[in-house]
Amino acid sequence: MGCRKEYEAPVPYNFSNLTGSGKFSTAIRQSINGVYTVTDGSDKFGAQVVLRWTYTHTGADTSHHLSVFTSNVGYFDMEPQPQTGGLAVGGYWRRLQDTEIGLVQLTVNVRRSGAVSPFTGRLSTGDTLVVSGVYGDGDVTPTKRLTMTYARPLNARPFSVLAHRSGGRTSDLLPASENSVEIIKMASRLGATGIEIDVRYTKDGVPILYHDNTLNLRLIQKNGLAGPIEEYTYQQLNTLVRLVNGERIPTLEEALQTVVDNTDLSFVWLDTKYVRSMTQVQSIQRTYLQRAKAAGRSLQIVIGLPSDDAVSLYRDLPEKSNTPVLCELDTSITRSINANIWAPRWTLGDQTAEVNAMKAEGRTVFVWTLDEPQFIREFIDQTRFDGILSNYACVVAYYHYSQQ
Repeated sequence: MGCRKEYEAPVPYNFSNLTGSGKFSTAIRQSINGVYTVTDGSDKFGAQVVLRWTYTHTGADTSHHLSVFTSNVGYFDMEPQPQTGGLAVGGYWRRLQDTEIGLVQLTVNVRRSGAVSPFTGRLSTGDTLVVSGVYGDGDVTPTKRLTMTYARPLNARPFSVLAHRSGGRTSDLLPASENSVEIIKMASRLGATGIEIDVRYTKDGVPILYHDNTLNLRLIQKNGLAGPIEEYTYQQLNTLVRLVNGERIPTLEEALQTVVDNTDLSFVWLDTKYVRSMTQVQSIQRTYLQRAKAAGRSLQIVIGLPSDDAVSLYRDLPEKSNTPVLCELDTSITRSINANIWAPRWTLGDQTAEVNAMKAEGRTVFVWTLDEPQFIREFIDQTRFDGILSNYACVVAYYHYSQQ
């Protein structure tokens, strides 16, 4: 089985794929977004959580999901329940550092003068929202009490929550494989406002999404193929290879089309994993920036430069206008190529002087790839970075939105 983990965390809930928001109007969804204190269920999910609505588009239809982000590397993914009399959501909860997962069913109520009644969409002075219900373990019918009480609005400070490998790692047993179209559609439900995707070329020159150098059982189902992915044509990969969860390896164009058409993501970081001309990626970047603009989307698509080789490829471009780039190397190289984003490794520390200097020059500053909850909290509370790239977007979302 190679490096693949010998355990699973199958999602015990089947989403209805119904479009719309049911009884959850825009105003109701906005009123539910917030930081909540947890009483019943705090031993499992912590004393405080973040609730936030997101959406995906499918053609002219929109589907809404309510996410819950916890401090212990966990998230909930829930959809409206149209068959109930009140405002209800159902779905599943998950902890990403182990196989813990289970069903959850919640209703939205309002507490007024000590009495709790169903929320009808209007809050009066002194009213408090209470989202409560039951959760369980695995696919067992949920019976354990969960009560979350609204405490305050989400932190509104602009901050980018960037999900590594299009949403998260395959090794963390997410419902979709890393660098797949399916995980891109899920990314905002996992806490992300933007994604980083890994770009390589096939033998016949098609830019695709794939992280590792080789076809291996960490990322794909067993099929008899092995070796460098660049030794296979796109047709071979599309016909013979499936990612761990059964998806096809997407082209860069398919991935960016998904971002533009189906998501509310605002940032895409194209990580350069190839050593060949950047002209084709530049052309695709420009095409989808134009499509996003035409669709009324505020979307940034930047080419990441993680190495001297990548910087050289960028320097070799005959024309660099309308080609936003992100530099992971030192500040002198960032300045020399006039990159509008600087993104150092998180292990280099807070780098306060460098961050302040870059920001004073009008540049955005991200840090990567930060997964430790303690350090995520410290970087959000104590530094001036504009965003964090993480395999655990749900944790970054929790600490950002709950910051006071």
